[in-house]
Amino acid sequence: MLLLEIKEKPILQWNIELAKKFGVREVVLGVGFLHEQIEQFFGNGKKFGVKISYSIEKEFLGTAGALKLAERFFENEKKFIMMNGDEVKDVHFEKLDKVFEAESAWAADALVPTPDVSKSGSVKLNGNYITDFLEKNPLPQNEKGLVNAGAYILSNQILSLIPKNQPVSIEKTIFPLLASQKKMVGIPCLGQWFQTDTLEKLEKARNEWNPHNNL
Repeated sequence: MLLLEIKEKPILQWNIELAKKFGVREVVLGVGFLHEQIEQFFGNGKKFGVKISYSIEKEFLGTAGALKLAERFFENEKKFIMMNGDEVKDVHFEKLDKVFEAESAWAADALVPTPDVSKSGSVKLNGNYITDFLEKNPLPQNEKGLVNAGAYILSNQILSLIPKNQPVSIEKTIFPLLASQKKMVGIPCLGQWFQTDTLEKLEKARNEWNPHNNL
């Protein structure tokens, strides 16, 4: 089985359960290489209490391009949640949604305070509005800031900004555009947050993730 596990569950399952906790009942998984293994494990989602559909990315399209590929699943939804599938996290989507609605935003970003933003990049805020995205910068180190946690509430209007069948990054292209137009907000609204994109981070997540200590 390809799926990496933390506390005896695939990482992706933790994300599905998080979405379900806040009322999501239909899930679309954007999948690519070896997608058959993911489909075999999760199936139609019935055993997890949700309906699961699959959007299969045959060529690399980036995070925004992959979302555009799955547009047919969201075109009748006013808003939806989008998350990275390679992290375990505890997001308070209700708090994020209140800001999203109050500011009539096109996107709301769950943010995490961190003591060192040099390895992850960070965002600048003016009130609840995100004004800038700062790239990773090894200097200065140990500078506190807020980082993107890979969990968003998005208006379906965002789909109109993404070209079809083209590689586009939502983090590097779409979000900075929204920020420049005062259409993107963000707030710190997480409890636990563990990345798993390196062996060191994966081991830390396996040791420290506590599913009984969620929001």
